[in-house]
Amino acid sequence: MLILLAGIFILHILTIILLLVATIDNAWWTTENISTDVWARWVFQNGAWNYTDLPTGSHYPTDYLQAVQASSVLACIFSIIGIFVFAAQLFTLAKGKRFTLSGIFQFLACLCIMIAASIYTDIFHTNEKGSYGHCFILAWIAFGLTFISSIIYFVLRKKTA
Repeated sequence: MLILLAGIFILHILTIILLLVATIDNAWWTTENISTDVWARWVFQNGAWNYTDLPTGSHYPTDYLQAVQASSVLACIFSIIGIFVFAAQLFTLAKGKRFTLSGIFQFLACLCIMIAASIYTDIFHTNEKGSYGHCFILAWIAFGLTFISSIIYFVLRKKTA
């Protein structure tokens, strides 16, 4: 059981790292000369990458952008809280109640990153040439891992540790 708990802890740490990289790094949308994330745009000019603000207007609505930003940050926060709750529950709660709260926090992180990636997919860059960057892909991978992690927590609540 100790190996299983260590594996779940490592999975949880991995999802936190993926969520943080997906939220912070600058590659949700890329072209040859542009790299865009949820916070700013980097443009390659004169042999250097230059920081610029995100475009405004009807093709880049601020309301949806703020929803993506908030959902990404909330996913990170919920997952980080979940790891601390996991550690606290190991030593304080009785069998049968032990991992429910950790599973809830992971499920909330799963929903938040799914909302962020879904809004980004549907609203932004629909008529532009380019491709989704590694951070966008990491966000979807983090969605899958947080979902699996939350399911494991709910299954483990009945096990002894």
